[in-house]
Amino acid sequence: MNRDELLDELTQDILAYVMHGSFSDRHVVSEIAPDALDERFHDYERLVRLHFILRPAVVDFVESLPEQLRRIKTQTQNTSRRTRGSVDGRINWGKTLQARHSRNPDDRSLFVCEHRTESYDIDENLVLKRLLSIIYTTLDEAEPYLRRDYEWITDRWRESTDLIERMRELFERNVHVRRIRSPASYEPTPRMLQRAADSRSELYRTAARLLGDYERSIDGDEAAIRSLLETTAITPDDDETLFELYVLFRYVSAIEELSDDRFEMRTIESATQEVARLSQDGTEVVLYHNSSGRDRGLKFLSDISEKDREDLSRTELIQHESRRVANTYFLDDEFSDATGRPDVIVLEISADDRREYLITEVKNSTRPETIRGGIKETLEYLAFLQQDERFVYDDPAFGTGWNGVLVVQDLEDTATASLDEQRSIRILQASELEERLSTVVERVL
Repeated sequence: MNRDELLDELTQDILAYVMHGSFSDRHVVSEIAPDALDERFHDYERLVRLHFILRPAVVDFVESLPEQLRRIKTQTQNTSRRTRGSVDGRINWGKTLQARHSRNPDDRSLFVCEHRTESYDIDENLVLKRLLSIIYTTLDEAEPYLRRDYEWITDRWRESTDLIERMRELFERNVHVRRIRSPASYEPTPRMLQRAADSRSELYRTAARLLGDYERSIDGDEAAIRSLLETTAITPDDDETLFELYVLFRYVSAIEELSDDRFEMRTIESATQEVARLSQDGTEVVLYHNSSGRDRGLKFLSDISEKDREDLSRTELIQHESRRVANTYFLDDEFSDATGRPDVIVLEISADDRREYLITEVKNSTRPETIRGGIKETLEYLAFLQQDERFVYDDPAFGTGWNGVLVVQDLEDTATASLDEQRSIRILQASELEERLSTVVERVL
C-alpha cells in the first residue's frame, strides 16, 4: 500500500474509531504529533489547533489584523431611563407623559430620558472574538516551538519575529477587541456564523471561513483529518508510523468483527501503554501498541544468562558477551537485557485460567533482507516472551504457530504461501490484513 492509500484508510479509521469515542484519541495523537511536542499537545483538539495556526491563511489573517480592526462594526442602541428632578440625556416626551400618567399625573419632576450607546456585541464580532481567542490561546501554548528551527513550523512565524507579540498585544489591549464580550460556550451559533459569512466586510467573511474550517477539524470532517495527517503531523519520511497505525486499526476491526455480542469495547483512559480493552463474560482482550506490556508483567528476555559458559554455542557466546559488555556501560538494564519489543501490537487474551498472546512485528518494506530480519525478530519475541519471570512458550518455543505475526508491505509478482502452509509465525502483506487477520485472531481466541 502506498502513502496515499494509507492516508485514505487512516482517515476512515480515525473517523470510525477515534472521533466516535471508541478508541483512544490521545494514543493516536501521541503517534502522529511531531517528536518535539511535549505532553501539552497530546490530545486531538490541541493538535488540531496547532495545525490550524500553521496554515498560511491564518498567518495572513493575523498579519492583516491591525489594519482590519480599524473598520470593526458596532451597533447603536437606544436605552431609556427614568430620572426624577434632573434631566440626563434627551427627553422622550411621549414616554415621559405615559410614565407620569401611570404613576402620578401631577409629578412634573419625572422624566424618561434616552441614551445612545455603541455596542460591540453583534453576531459578526462574536465570531471574530472566538477565532481570535483560539489563535491567541494556541500561540501562547506553541510559542516555544514557533520560534525554533523545526521543519514543520511555517517559516513566516519564524521570520516575523514580532508577529506573536503583535497578536498577544492586540488580543489583550486593543480597545475594540476588549469591548467585545467573550462568547458563551454555545457561541457562535450557526446563525451568527452565517451572518459573518454574508457580511460585506472581508474581516468577518474571513473570520467565518477560518472558524468554520477549525470547527470541521474538531468535528472530524474527513478532508480536515486527511489534511491533519498529511501536512502538519506526519513528516514525509515517517511512513512507518502510518503503516503501524493502519495495522493497529486493522486489529481493532478484526476483533470487533469476531466478537459480535461477546465483547464490549472501551477506550483505555489510564496513562498506560494499553490502547483498548474488550471484556465481557469473563474474557478479557487487551491491546498494546509499541510496548512490551511491562505493567502486566511481560518481558522479552533470552535464557542465555542461565546457561553455563561452556554450554553456549559460538552464536550464543556472542550474545552472552554482548550483554556483559552492555551491562558494564549502561546503568539501566533495559538497554542490555531486552531482545527488543514489537513495533505495534501485543494482544493478550485472558479467559478463566487460560492466557494467550499474539505478538506482531511490522516492517514497512518489501526488501527480502528486511523481511528475513522481521522473521527473526518475531521468532525471538515469541521464544523470549516471559510472563511474571516465566517463559510463556516452552515446547514448542514459538507457541502454536499462530501466536506471532509479521506484517510487511505488498509483494508484487512474488509467490507466497497461504496461511495454512506457513509455519511458526504467520506473515501477512498489507492488502491481506482486511481479509486474513481475523482468521489469525480467531485461531488465538
